[in-house]
Amino acid sequence: MEIAIYIVLALVVRLVLHKAIDRTTNPETRRRKREASRIPSMMSSLRQRAPENLRLRAAEAMRQKSPDTPREEALRERRSQRAHTIGSVLKSTVSFVVLMWVLFQTLFILGVNVAPFIASAGIVGVAIGFGAQNLVRDFLSGLFMLFEDQYGVGDVVDLGDAVGTVEAVGLRVTTVRDEFGTLWYCRNGEVLRVGNYSQDYAIALLELPIAHGADVDLACRVALEAAVAAAAEEPLIGKVMGSPQMLGVNSVNVNAVNVRLTVTVRPNTQWSVQRELRRRILNAFEENGIKAPRPYGVALEENG
Repeated sequence: MEIAIYIVLALVVRLVLHKAIDRTTNPETRRRKREASRIPSMMSSLRQRAPENLRLRAAEAMRQKSPDTPREEALRERRSQRAHTIGSVLKSTVSFVVLMWVLFQTLFILGVNVAPFIASAGIVGVAIGFGAQNLVRDFLSGLFMLFEDQYGVGDVVDLGDAVGTVEAVGLRVTTVRDEFGTLWYCRNGEVLRVGNYSQDYAIALLELPIAHGADVDLACRVALEAAVAAAAEEPLIGKVMGSPQMLGVNSVNVNAVNVRLTVTVRPNTQWSVQRELRRRILNAFEENGIKAPRPYGVALEENG
C-alpha cells in the first residue's frame, strides 16, 4: 500500500513539475498570461467562451495592427526555440530524480538497507568519472551551450570540422547536415569554437567585377539602384532588413575592378539574397553597357 502511495505521489510531483517547467519555458504561455492579466475577469470569461475561429481572427487582427519587424520576429522565434530546448532538458532531469527517489523509497519499505547502495553508487560514480572524463566534458559543454544559446536546431553553423545546418542538439552530441547531405555527429566537448550564421541578422555581401575600361561611378550607381529596387520587391521584400549599401571599389587586379555592395538581411537568407541581387545587377549592367571583365591574356589578344 505504501509503495502504491509513493508511486502515485511521484507521478503527481512529476506532472506538477513538468507543468511548471512548461509554463516557465513556454513564451506563448507567458504572453497569454500577461494579456489575460490586462483583461477584466468578465471579459476574460467571454473571450474564453468565444468560438475558436473568432479568437483566431482577433489574434490575426491584432498582429496586423502592430506587426513585428523581421528582427523582432527572429528574436521571438529564437527565444522560443531556446526555451523549448531548456525545458526538455529540465523535464528529463526531473523525471530521473523522481524515479531515483521512488526506487530508494521502495527499497526502504521492503526492508532493504539502502546505505550500501548509496555508498556503492558513490564509488561507481567516482570510477565512472575517472574513466569517462570525455563523456563528462561533453555533457558539461552541452549544458553551457544550451544556457548560453550558442546555436540551436535550424541554425547554420561552422563547428570547425563540420559546416552545415543543425538538425539535433543533445547534451553529448550535436548533429549537423552539410550542403552535400552528409550528417555529421559532433561531440560537444570537441567543439572549440562556433561560428553561427543564423543569430540576430546576416550580411549579404556581393563582389561585382567590372572591366577596367568601364565607368566605375556609373557601375556603382546602377548596382545600388538595382539592389534598392530588388529589395522592395518579391522575393526579397520579406528578407531584407536594411537598405543596400554601396561600399565602392574594394580591389583592383589585372583582370577586373571589384565593386563591393552589402545589405543586412534576415538570418539564413543571405545566400538566396545574394543570388537574386547578382541576377538583377548583372541584368542592369548589361542594359547600361557596363562590360564584364576579361582575363588579362584574352584582353591583350583582343586589343591587338
